[in-house]
Amino acid sequence: MVEGRHRPHLAASLAGLGLLMGLGIGCGYSDGLGTRYSVTGTVTYKGQPVEKGNISFIPVGGSENARGAGGEIANGRYSLSTMGNDDGAFPGKYQVTVVALDVDLSPYMKHGGIPDQVNVAKAEAKAKRLVPAKYQLPEQSGLTAEVPENNVELDFDLKD
Repeated sequence: MVEGRHRPHLAASLAGLGLLMGLGIGCGYSDGLGTRYSVTGTVTYKGQPVEKGNISFIPVGGSENARGAGGEIANGRYSLSTMGNDDGAFPGKYQVTVVALDVDLSPYMKHGGIPDQVNVAKAEAKAKRLVPAKYQLPEQSGLTAEVPENNVELDFDLKD
């Protein structure tokens, strides 16, 4: 089983976080959902940054929070959102999935149009996988993470 690894923060970051802690830890939102914490990190495949894709954190049964979080992967980096704007994730245990495809929509964008759902599905079916398909499903990915009650960096190194 592969787990996200905590990356140590630099002294300067800790000093900045200490200042923020005096103001309250985590993301304070008036949406009534509760406190979310910043979750960022890297996703690599065979030691190289995953160029593009999406990462999803799916709550594991028994977690207090039943809301997942997700984010876009760009040049190996991601930041999670629950409700948007990189608002982070709720504390708890998660199964993690990664979908990374190189989709070519250009054949479906003739005359400056936007491809419809059918053509997007066709393009995705033909897309080159940037990581193995097993990482798309929570029961097959083998990826797990635990979000603590503080901001955290979680890295995932995917293998065949």
